[in-house]
Amino acid sequence: MTGPEGSTRDLVRRTALRMFRERGFAATTMRAIAAEAGVATGVAYYWFGSKGDLVQELYLEVNEDHARRAAGALEGAGGGLGPRLRALWHAGIDAFEPSHDLGAELVAVAIRPGAAESPFSSASAETARLSRALHEQVVEGSSTRVPAAVREELPRLLWLAWLGVTLFWVHDGSPGRRRTRALIDGAAPLVARLVRVAGLPGVRSVVDDVVGLARQVEA
Repeated sequence: MTGPEGSTRDLVRRTALRMFRERGFAATTMRAIAAEAGVATGVAYYWFGSKGDLVQELYLEVNEDHARRAAGALEGAGGGLGPRLRALWHAGIDAFEPSHDLGAELVAVAIRPGAAESPFSSASAETARLSRALHEQVVEGSSTRVPAAVREELPRLLWLAWLGVTLFWVHDGSPGRRRTRALIDGAAPLVARLVRVAGLPGVRSVVDDVVGLARQVEA
């Protein structure tokens, strides 16, 4: 959005995201955001109905940054599924890092039943779509043979795995998120190996069960 109104919306948005990172989610009220931005509280509410709406803006911002970083990372990752997945997930940690201190607080909010901040909520649909699209790029650009049994659902399964990685990252207090980096380095090639054997007769039924479970989770 352009013009004075668009500028006001962006001002409120940028102010809120900065305050979330500096002060935390609970300590940042809509009134405080408006005061910091130099606008009336009603103006802030005009553009954003709640702090939850501003959290969605944060989710979009970090995932758009992830997409930008991933574009370059995937170019240099080669064609293998494992290296491509590793590059994507490391790019995500790089993009999310400025919000690390805020992460645990948002997880506590997101796990509440019906929370709009949940990655599975309708409010988070655009962010989830963007993140799944990145995993689709990883699969589509891979030279690794992906068995038909899992190809359609693989991006969704990788996205669910990524949510697990980000949850681990939220609770990782090691310098430079060393433990999360090690998890990614170990998990990405393991996932690639599992994908390669997914079409084998003895594994196919297990794969079908996993795919079915993933569909039920998101239904």
